[in-house]
Amino acid sequence: MVQGFGVIAAIVLIGYLLGRTGALGDGGREALTRLSFYVGTPALLLKMLSESDVSVIFSIPLLVTALSTFAAAGLFVLVGLVRGWNIRRTTIGALCSSYVNAGNLGIPIAVYVLGDATLVAPVMLFQLLVMTPIGLTVIDCAQSGARGPVWSRLLAPLRNPIVICSLIGVALSLGGWRIPAPVLEPITLLGHLSVPTVLLAFGISLRGSALPAGGSERWPVLLSVGLKSFAHPVIAWAIGAGLFGLEGASLFAAVVISALPAAQNLFVYASRYEVGVRLARESILLSTILSVPVLFTVTALLG
Repeated sequence: MVQGFGVIAAIVLIGYLLGRTGALGDGGREALTRLSFYVGTPALLLKMLSESDVSVIFSIPLLVTALSTFAAAGLFVLVGLVRGWNIRRTTIGALCSSYVNAGNLGIPIAVYVLGDATLVAPVMLFQLLVMTPIGLTVIDCAQSGARGPVWSRLLAPLRNPIVICSLIGVALSLGGWRIPAPVLEPITLLGHLSVPTVLLAFGISLRGSALPAGGSERWPVLLSVGLKSFAHPVIAWAIGAGLFGLEGASLFAAVVISALPAAQNLFVYASRYEVGVRLARESILLSTILSVPVLFTVTALLG
């Protein structure tokens, strides 16, 4: 667990230093986020999904995670509707309240805490195949000044490189096809750009930023962090134990995964669409910090 957090902190710190020194120029953060959005992340998802078994998403533990994820996101959306918040900004906040860091944090924690790295695979697939398309579709369709028929706006995410590569990866997996080695190797190399570019861009964005949970974004940030860090794992426990009768290792795994912080790639989505950037950055930062005591508490109570 400590190792996973340490790796993330080290790369974010390097990004912060790059921002402080201005080594990448004024457009460094934007270039890194675009590189991740258009190249690194699509390549990573194409490789990962093409080699995965999509049938693993059909399981009771994942259903617990899915229901708790929609519940946490729904609570943020409900508050956003009552408060009259912008739809696109509310969507970013809802994702930050429910979309867990199943990759660069979930895998090491699954190994060292749960003893099985494959436990996070269904969650990653669910988020990539369900949560990401839903979120990006809402953001695309709610974009100010959007023109054209409804069907055209609904199909807008199909022009998104992340969604396109995800769908190609799923199609390859379902068809039992494998990407030829000469083609897979450059895809793999490009996929390695995804995580470090996101973390470096995140670190650069911290330069000169105000203290978290301040200003006009204070309440949305606090709400998303509260839902992600505390409500999400509690909801997962209640659904798992109360609705499905899970116990032991299965219940423990579902709660631990739900207690993971918000994923860094949400910062890329916010930056790319230029909406809720500060909300995403501060929610990710605070939920990552809070996840340390939360995960240790969950381990002590259920492990």
